[in-house]
Amino acid sequence: MKAKTKLKKKIEMAQNLAKAALIDKPISKPSEGRKYLKDINIGELVELNKGNQAILIKKTNSICIVLVTKADNHPEEDRSYYLGKQRWALETEVKHIGD
Repeated sequence: MKAKTKLKKKIEMAQNLAKAALIDKPISKPSEGRKYLKDINIGELVELNKGNQAILIKKTNSICIVLVTKADNHPEEDRSYYLGKQRWALETEVKHIGD
């Protein structure tokens, strides 16, 4: 078999595998007692595992914009970076605070 033919077959196999992976996506669930950020309503207070607290401001198809209000677990000199508006992924596991 020619080298070009082998390469074409390998490329075709890779493309088929990629198509199958996009069609048959794995189903993920958050940890017990947690929710995904995409399942939280706008304006609610959430907490990360690290201790950061934030309020969900806006959700889009790809990200959530949050206002971080508490970041006590970070060093004092780095804390100003973590406070304020941040962009977090939709599938960030958070704990809902309130109600």
